[in-house]
Amino acid sequence: MPTLEEIALRAGCSMATVSRVLNRGGPASEGMVRRVRKAASDLGYHRADRPNPGTRRRPVVGVLIPSITNPVFAASLSGIQNRMRVAGHGVLIAQSDYDPAREIDAVEYLLAEKPTGLILTVCDPVRSQHALPVQLPPTVLLNNLPNARFPAAVTVDNRFAGREIAEHLIEHGHRDILFVSGHFEASDRARLRYDGYCEAMLAAGLPVLDALQIPFVTGYDGLDLGLAMHRPRPTAIIASNDLLALGVIGALRREGLSVPDHVSVTGFDGIPIGRLMHPQLTTIEMADASMGATAASLLLDMAENSAAPRHLRLAHKLNPGGTVRRISTAN
Repeated sequence: MPTLEEIALRAGCSMATVSRVLNRGGPASEGMVRRVRKAASDLGYHRADRPNPGTRRRPVVGVLIPSITNPVFAASLSGIQNRMRVAGHGVLIAQSDYDPAREIDAVEYLLAEKPTGLILTVCDPVRSQHALPVQLPPTVLLNNLPNARFPAAVTVDNRFAGREIAEHLIEHGHRDILFVSGHFEASDRARLRYDGYCEAMLAAGLPVLDALQIPFVTGYDGLDLGLAMHRPRPTAIIASNDLLALGVIGALRREGLSVPDHVSVTGFDGIPIGRLMHPQLTTIEMADASMGATAASLLLDMAENSAAPRHLRLAHKLNPGGTVRRISTAN
């Protein structure tokens, strides 16, 4: 059966609009109703019968993540689903593709299913607290810092992690360190990690380089670091996540440079593929699956026990690998 996303693409509207039309759950113009129903019919969609009013519906929670293909969020989802399965809840998933403009439609899509609560990883929690719908069920931020509207959150200290990885490179003799990241407006986690890098560089009396920002969703296999290697060439690069670090290593190889002999590279997240490569990637390991399970437990406590919202911070750790070499200060 076609998905709501496929119907939305064919009808030229949002998934939330498709959900409202097909479930008769909200306002929509006659023209839009016709377009959605025609798209659904063309794709072979058949609306499942609703349960009788007396039949209890299995409760669900809604989860918003930036990307379902990133191993970090896949691990968090696994933790959420395992915890919710024990509690008898289903999990409904939406993704924003690191696009703040898509978050509103994605949350409306989740709300159409009347979830027990929401677990949200947003691009910018400060912006989202004003942009998202006013009426929301109990909500927990995952990987985002809490704010006045969303005081419940499960995080790691990304700023401190950024400082820690930069200090690791500085201790190995590196002075020219470049930070490569996705766009900061698409990830407050990346921005906080860069802030930590800046703190470490300033504390060591070293020059702070502007971050090289690229889109998160275009893939990293074609990353071009040609200009960045001539400014002069940095001796080390911090990538804002492990997938990007792998893209950086590939880009350096295309420039005829090897890791770590010519340039050292580090990442964040600690995804398994970083341990399988040779040499192993130096990275900051995050507790992704544990963070998902913790967010799910916090949400259930708030929704079912009227517990007060809390900010829970989980630990991270530095995993030294073989992608960082020690250089002399004379170099």
